[in-house]
Order: sequence, then structure tokens, then C-alpha cells
Amino acid sequence: MKILITGSNGQLGCSLISKLNNKVDVLAITRSDLNIVDKQAVFACIKKIRPDYILNAAAYTAVDKADLELELAFKVNCDGVAYLAEAAQIFDSVLFHISTDYVFDGLSNNAYTEMDVARPQSVYGKSKLAGEKMVLALCKKHIILRTSWVFGEHGNNFLKTMLRLARVDDVLSVVDDQFGGPTYSGDLADALITMLKAVKLDKNPEWGIYHFSGLPYVSWYGFAKKIFFEAERSGMLIKYPNLAPISSGNYPMLVKRPRNSKLNSNKINRIFGIKASSWETALKKIFISSFL
Repeated sequence: MKILITGSNGQLGCSLISKLNNKVDVLAITRSDLNIVDKQAVFACIKKIRPDYILNAAAYTAVDKADLELELAFKVNCDGVAYLAEAAQIFDSVLFHISTDYVFDGLSNNAYTEMDVARPQSVYGKSKLAGEKMVLALCKKHIILRTSWVFGEHGNNFLKTMLRLARVDDVLSVVDDQFGGPTYSGDLADALITMLKAVKLDKNPEWGIYHFSGLPYVSWYGFAKKIFFEAERSGMLIKYPNLAPISSGNYPMLVKRPRNSKLNSNKINRIFGIKASSWETALKKIFISSFL
């Protein structure tokens, strides 16, 4: 079994590599190895490697900058994904593509299911939805996995940002009216690997869109409180900041975020036996292991 991982130096890519290395034939590539917006390069790469599975973790994820760099966001999140999907179809690879809660408008009172209509409100969300549509149209053997609020030991994420700000600021204002499910990158990698193994054994897999995120749902403020609680308990926090809950309207953001980013993970549990992960458990393990 040969697996190609794109975006391998990001949060999810690093977690996938650590869990797959020495177990299967894995080729992990970064943007410097392959720029997915280069169609010729993508086709040449897939033709040469002939992977059984492509795990696409490459993406343009700068939510605010996307409004200023619309063309680049769509090149990476739509055009690049289209090239991967087309190549996967031609060379008979299974494509696993990572998407986001930002494809929804955040106006629902319930956790979003795969059947809910996607109505992205930002350029980033629109570019990610456009990429999803490319996968659905161009590659028969595909899994689109939407997730939310990814955090972990690697890359840039909310966990690391909070710890960094706590070192320099006495007061931290954190939004308390946006809710979602923080998702540990290691748990997300485990979910992908479980799906990959199941697809390998199933002669007629249920292709399509799935949701996977952590539980319980929480606000950014609630998430920050738990981060500092665990950081202090582990002895990693030099000083405990004064956390101030604020509304989205009082927080300076170039791009409006969804108020509701909650994803319903029932389908992935029903089809693949994968349960929503506990982000609180993952957070404890991170601080115990002192990887930060």
C-alpha cells in the first residue's frame, strides 16, 4: 500500500507521518516538493508515484488574508484540489480531502450534518467549498472529511497562540459567542487512517462527505480557560492571564467567523465506527507529554 501525503509539514500532515511511518510506504511532500497549483507537476508526480491513496492536507488556511488574496486562495483550495482529483481519477488513486466548518454560514442552532446546505460567508469558506465540488465532480473514489478548530503540537493553532500571548499579556480577550468542536490533529489523523483501512477492505465503500470533530462543543473562551487550566496544572504556565470574555462584535476581525461551527459526527460513527474525539483528553495528554 502506497500513500502520498500533501501538505505534510502542517498540523495534520505531521500527525499522519508520525502515525504511519515505518508501517506502510509513505511519501510525504511539502509545497517546496510539489506546488499543487501546478497542474503539470501534479500529474507528473501522481503518474510517477502511482499512490493507492492520496491524503490531501495542503490548503490555503489564512482566513483573513483570503479576502485580500482571493485569487491565491481559490488557486490552492479549488484549482489545486481539482488537479489532484483529476489525477487521482486517471491513475486510480483514492483521494482523501480535508475540508472545514467554514463551508457553513454558522446561523443554525444545531450541529451541522453532511446533509445541511453549505452557505459559506467568507472567501476562505467559498474556496474550500469550491474545492469540495471539484472532488465530487472529478474523482469517483473520494472521501471529503470536514473538521473544525484543529489544534496540536505542530504548526500554528489556537493552543499555541494562547500560550504565546500569555507570556506577554496580562489580560487576554477571547470571543465567547462562537461555538465549535476543537479537534486534536492526532485524533484527526487516527480517523483518517481508520477510514483508509476500512476503504481498503471494503469492495464497495460509501464515498462522499463526512464530518469529524472533537467534543464537547465549547466557545473559544471556554477552550482558552481549559488550555490555561491544564497548562498551569502541568507547570508550563509562568503566569495565569486574566481572561476576559467578549462578543464577536467587540473583537477586531477582518472576516466574520461562523457563530456556530459545531459539526455532527454521527455519520462517520455509523459507517466507519469512528466516534467524536475528546479534545479535553487530548489537551491533557499534550501537556503531560510536554511536547509544546
